[in-house]
Amino acid sequence: MELQNLSQIEKATRFGRPELFRLGVALLFIVGIMLFSGFSLQGLDGGYMLVAAAMIGGYMAMNIGANDVANNVGPAVGSKALTLAGAILIAAIFEASGALIAGGDVVSTIKKGIIDPAMIADSDTFIWLMMAALLAGAIWLNIATALGAPVSTTHSIVGGVLGAGIAAGGLGIADWGKMGQIAASWVISPVLGGMIAASFLYLIKRSITYQEDMITAGKRMVPLLVSVMAWAFSTYLVLKGLKKLWKVDFPMALLIGLAVAVVIFLIIRPMIAKAANKMANEKGSINRLFTVPLIFAAALLSFAHGANDVANAVGPLAAINDAILHGGIAKKAEIPIWVMMVGAIGIAIGLALYGPKLIKTVGSEITELDQMRAFCIAMAAAITVIIASQLGLPVSSTHIAVGAVFGVGFLREFLKHTYLKMVEEIKDHHHGRDEAEVEAFLLRFQKATIRRKAEMLQQLKEHSASADLSKKERKGLKKVYKTELVKRSALMKIVAAWVITVPVSGILAAMLFFMIRGLML
Repeated sequence: MELQNLSQIEKATRFGRPELFRLGVALLFIVGIMLFSGFSLQGLDGGYMLVAAAMIGGYMAMNIGANDVANNVGPAVGSKALTLAGAILIAAIFEASGALIAGGDVVSTIKKGIIDPAMIADSDTFIWLMMAALLAGAIWLNIATALGAPVSTTHSIVGGVLGAGIAAGGLGIADWGKMGQIAASWVISPVLGGMIAASFLYLIKRSITYQEDMITAGKRMVPLLVSVMAWAFSTYLVLKGLKKLWKVDFPMALLIGLAVAVVIFLIIRPMIAKAANKMANEKGSINRLFTVPLIFAAALLSFAHGANDVANAVGPLAAINDAILHGGIAKKAEIPIWVMMVGAIGIAIGLALYGPKLIKTVGSEITELDQMRAFCIAMAAAITVIIASQLGLPVSSTHIAVGAVFGVGFLREFLKHTYLKMVEEIKDHHHGRDEAEVEAFLLRFQKATIRRKAEMLQQLKEHSASADLSKKERKGLKKVYKTELVKRSALMKIVAAWVITVPVSGILAAMLFFMIRGLML
């Protein structure tokens, strides 16, 4: 009896073991930061504050890895171009590489310039403000990750700085014009990303998968599409990923990207033709042609993300480090190598431990993805950032990627709705005919090109009267046409999380600021 009870206890506790392991590794990382910074900063006046800030910075970095990196590799995993383990390995390597190689050695201490540092009373108040902002942003990211909602880490830290800044210096400290721009990005980012992704998917369908000879169309179009991707990603990396190493203006970045695209086109065109000649004339074959470009896209997006978004974790930490070492409040602060290491390693650990949940959310829980759809999402991520940066529009990489996933899903719904409507119209016109004749016509219709489908429908309308349907029957047919390929529950959850990110992190930061100030005074 006792052995049976032990067996039941064993089974009951098995579920919690992976969670305990993840928590243990995360705590070891934080303790490691504490020990390293504690020994390195011995004898430094105010060093204990820097040790605490370093631990919070590591916690923030892990949450960035757990939540934000999913946008770069989620579509590739959802489309099965990459396994989950392979995606985590690639993302961890390229995120850390981007942070260490191209993360820069100077960072803005006041993210996005949303508060006026001149209105902060002294360096101590500035340190407490930054610690509160960093901790609030990290806590909100942790909550969002637990809920399975991909949110913007930039908006999290912006909300934290705003809330703690108002707590420290009043409402007048905030630049409300900047905050208005950030609020506008809640709409701009996902809509722009969704439109671009849907446009590319429609182009692929019209030019390849809706053609009778998909293989010939694929040999013609896939090299062009991959070259456009190479152009977009090369421009994106030069402008965003390498901007702290190499300053290049937009026209020059475009020319560099175009040169890379031409080289890529010449290399891959014969390779794609050779691979396509061995494939069957079906949609799955075309999907396989996009697999390798998708893997490269995931790696390049991760590199650019590591180079840009590591500042969300180490920016406030670098600001605290600068304030403690030199006193005063600087608009720009140098990033010591140990601070950058905290950010890079933290992002990699957070991704490995807690990233799979959000990767699955982005990759498979919003809408079903294949390689073509995931390719369009990656394209949208790069192109939207390029367009927005040149127009001066504030955008979030998280909102763009998730908006692109929704854009692809809603386009699929629209096309499915349209096709079902056509099929129902065909059945109406064949009312009373032999069932085999109807099925034969539907089979020819399914295989026809877009132009041929339109011609077939027109011929039906000319040679047969439309079925006389009542208003009630037509209303019933609309329900048949409506096919939901995007999970509405996921849509509502993610949009709600986006809207409350800045307010929640701001309120948390204000509360934490008053707590820290109360402890220190």
